[in-house]
Amino acid sequence: MENLEKLNQLAKELGPGGHAEGGDSAAAARLDQWLKTLLERGGSDLLLVEGAPPCIRVQGEVRKIGPGSLDGPEIEAAVLPALSRHALRLYKETLIADSSYRIEGIGRFRINLHRERGHAAVAIRALPTSVPKLEELHLPPSVANLAHLPRGLVLIGGPAGSGKSTTLSALIQEINTREARHIVTIEDPIEYEHKHLRSVLEQVEIGTDAPDFPTALRAALRQAPDVIVVGEMRDAETMRIAVVAAETGHLVLSTLHTTDVASTVARITDSFPVERQNAIRQELAMALSAVLTQILLPTKDGKRMPAAELLMIGYGARHHIRRNNLQYLHQEIPLSKKRGSFTLEESLVTLIRNGDIEKEDAQLCAIHPDDLNILLQSSAAHG
Repeated sequence: MENLEKLNQLAKELGPGGHAEGGDSAAAARLDQWLKTLLERGGSDLLLVEGAPPCIRVQGEVRKIGPGSLDGPEIEAAVLPALSRHALRLYKETLIADSSYRIEGIGRFRINLHRERGHAAVAIRALPTSVPKLEELHLPPSVANLAHLPRGLVLIGGPAGSGKSTTLSALIQEINTREARHIVTIEDPIEYEHKHLRSVLEQVEIGTDAPDFPTALRAALRQAPDVIVVGEMRDAETMRIAVVAAETGHLVLSTLHTTDVASTVARITDSFPVERQNAIRQELAMALSAVLTQILLPTKDGKRMPAAELLMIGYGARHHIRRNNLQYLHQEIPLSKKRGSFTLEESLVTLIRNGDIEKEDAQLCAIHPDDLNILLQSSAAHG
């Protein structure tokens, strides 16, 4: 690492709060200015990459916000002072680190510092200042059913940047607003800062409040929670504890990087050694209550809107999971419509009919294109 000496020095300068005191103030000021520009232009992400100018993402499109190009040492000089103590240590050891960052009076951000082609690079996500309401997300109304479940495991799948964390936070807010429960969230880092409304809500940040997800999740089980939220299930041990928690009467909500219902379930079981997978399938079949997957599509007015798929788990779905017949889970969605299930294609047709998205965009992202065409024909026939 070309900036190792600076990194070691910065580690020594870390104060009690976990972030660097001092450091290269001019370089750190550049980062703050880039982030202010990001917010002023309504962007979602700041991207700093060797050989390119600073860029931001606005409504899915990457735009340059400065001339010239950056190099690795410049990027590290700007970003290292913003990292927490835990993230700085991880970056030194693994060359990858996530951290939250706050600019007082401006906003909060999630930093991912990593390496590409031997040089430092960073992606910084702007975190909203207020927790969204579920009805503001334009998801199908039955998604609200997930906040009414008394127990079980709820998985939210989707590619990176598909709004999974936003949906998760909106569900937490729905529970927090309506019910007097004890909610514990485990996040890396904390994205939305919740207030205590009807519920008592604890937010645990990995690296600041706990060393890792499994440790935090085990501790949460001893804190008498009603609802446990795991920001992302990244490893088999976290998944195992989450399944056990759901089996023992807790409502557990989490996210995964997946594309549909079947791949979401498969992601859990495939994370375990082959000799453990059958046992995990049996446990998961009992613990799982619902699987929601979503994507974001460009709208006609240049914004983005989610399309989603929801399977409320019933007897048939549990049977398919036990037997590892995950290819049949899609067939269970129409059979559980009364409980709120819907397909991605149904969600897409609603967006087309409402004039929100183009038919061509829907066809590109449909998992079952034939189903989409049948639904479109039926919709046209009925006016």
